[in-house]
Amino acid sequence: METPENIPYDPFEHSVIDALRRIFDPEIPINIYDLGLIYNLKIDIDRNVEILMTLTTPNCPVAEDMPGMVQDEVSRVEGVGKVKIELTFEPPWDIANLSDDAKVELGLI
Repeated sequence: METPENIPYDPFEHSVIDALRRIFDPEIPINIYDLGLIYNLKIDIDRNVEILMTLTTPNCPVAEDMPGMVQDEVSRVEGVGKVKIELTFEPPWDIANLSDDAKVELGLI
């Protein structure tokens, strides 16, 4: 059975992504996962989660709060171990990072 590339095989990873999809950018009505703000998601054997993320701009009004919001939401996933969030602006976020669902939502396709 084939699975689309954007759907993880691991149910735990899927739960973490669901948690990320519950967090919305304050200026764009799209969740941070579909906005493409999550650059890297790593889950180790102990279910510790490391997330490398960005924001749409360094001047984002929630720049100081967003990593904590992400950490809190992911920490609520049943079975999660430690959660580490790293914020980066390299490479800068670009509209090309949007998922197809986000592009549809924003009327871009």
